[in-house]
Amino acid sequence: MKLENLPVGLGEFMADETKLHDEAAQSTTALGPLIGIAREDFVGAIALLLRETATDPMRSMKHAQEVGQDMIKIMTGKSDLAPDPRDKRFKDPAWQYNPFFRAGAQYYLAVQKGMSNWLNDLELDDLERDRANFISNIIIDGLAPTNTLMGNPTAQKRLVDSGGLSLVKGLKNAYNDMVHNKGMVSQVDKRPFKLGENVATSKGSVVLRTEMMELIHYAPTTDEVHEIPQLTIPPQINKMYINDLSPEKSVIKWQTDNAIQTFVISWRNPSKEQGHWDMADYVSSCREAMEAVSAITGAKKVNVSAGCSGGQTAAMLASKMASDKDDLLGALTLMVCVLHPKDGDIEAGSLVSENGMKLARRRAAKKGVIKADDLARGFAWLRPNDLIWNYVINNYLLGDDPPAFDVLFWNADATNLSASLMGDFLTAFETLAFTKKGEVEMVDHKVDLSKVTSDLFILGGVTDHITPWKATYRSTQLFGSKDVTYVLSQSGHMQAILNPPGNPKAKYFVQKKKGKLPATADEWLPGTEEVAGSWWPYWAEWVQARSGKKKAAPKKLGNAKYKPIDPAPGIYVTEEVA
Repeated sequence: MKLENLPVGLGEFMADETKLHDEAAQSTTALGPLIGIAREDFVGAIALLLRETATDPMRSMKHAQEVGQDMIKIMTGKSDLAPDPRDKRFKDPAWQYNPFFRAGAQYYLAVQKGMSNWLNDLELDDLERDRANFISNIIIDGLAPTNTLMGNPTAQKRLVDSGGLSLVKGLKNAYNDMVHNKGMVSQVDKRPFKLGENVATSKGSVVLRTEMMELIHYAPTTDEVHEIPQLTIPPQINKMYINDLSPEKSVIKWQTDNAIQTFVISWRNPSKEQGHWDMADYVSSCREAMEAVSAITGAKKVNVSAGCSGGQTAAMLASKMASDKDDLLGALTLMVCVLHPKDGDIEAGSLVSENGMKLARRRAAKKGVIKADDLARGFAWLRPNDLIWNYVINNYLLGDDPPAFDVLFWNADATNLSASLMGDFLTAFETLAFTKKGEVEMVDHKVDLSKVTSDLFILGGVTDHITPWKATYRSTQLFGSKDVTYVLSQSGHMQAILNPPGNPKAKYFVQKKKGKLPATADEWLPGTEEVAGSWWPYWAEWVQARSGKKKAAPKKLGNAKYKPIDPAPGIYVTEEVA
């Protein structure tokens, strides 16, 4: 997405969105085609580069000579290569004023420039070019001088100023990661956070527990509540308390404070024995939860909201209910969720191959589950500059503790993914099941979103690289809903959702005129208006308008059939799984 194609002011936000915690919060929260990447896909991309080198050695020689000329200029002090001012790796003044470090940066930039020129000269199709660019960027990022103590002036200054203690602390951090974090550099200091005490503190109770999920009923905070309740379906690879971090950014608190009866599913972390859980099982659990919510509240409709992979599950649920002529579903909210993927949506998607997905399925089936650590490690290496090298510098070279952010604490608390569910997500991706009208059979029915007529609210994030906003916009064209609202929030993947009132820089974009949304995101953009502030109040009004009349808030949680079992956030979020 090019800045010049954005409404006035939106490009500025994209340029400002460089916060480390925002980047890290995007690393393990999406279930797209990336879960189908096999190691052979990486090897194949590298083989592509080697093949091109061998097939035209003269071309490679030409670019090697150009790099050599840059090297001569650097050695003679005549090079004008300089880091991008926005590249935070080279912010230290030493990169500009110290001849040794300036030359080091220029050597790195010369290699980077040479690689880019060489790739641009290769005769590749679009897919091959994306693969080559992606792999080369990973390699180049790893070669940055800032990743070493010898090449990082900030780390050297810290070493001197601390009398060597920063090196001792960095070695200790590295040792702890090797022993306690399975060799991955830590992205968060988990020590300050404890569930139920300063994270996930909203009052509520588990009112239904099955082998697969817990249903949590949250206590009202107003004297009256809307009669139609709201059920949240979270992603299957992260814990549900993303909806209830600190009180000021709690979606759950915001809902209860706005008189919305709030229920949230908490998925159980599957072990190898539960690797058979598939999409049909998860959809069945969602329906069971909806029926319990209806029985507790007495409502004939249940509004549903879901994000990321939870959104894909909610879409499949809506399709299945429409097929069964079950009218329990009320309004539907889908956040940062792609139902109609296309080639080129994300750069890393170029690595996915049909053979790679088959291998990934086979390996997952053998193990029963994809381990949470493997998911986190895989996603981190897809964005190593933001999700690995930043923390290597901070934790090991500078000897600092990783940041203590609640979003990162939640992000590091990932769960396993059952092999069968992974297979179903890949099937939906391969067949474009959500885009077809009754052509693909999944979850015991022909998937057809055109039969879903619920009022629809769809959210995208401006800088979301996991579920790009233009891809999320395509969902507006898939449903049979006559009332569809699309909102574009600032920030990236999960931060687009966690955008509460109070942020002075917050803004979002909506269509100026009411009516049918245009067919594409590019057509939608010119007709939008920029609105200052959080999108939460806008959404709350949208939900309230579809939540019926108000009535006295219940004095107790659950009912005679669905009695309170344990206090929120339940036991599944703390359950340890090997």
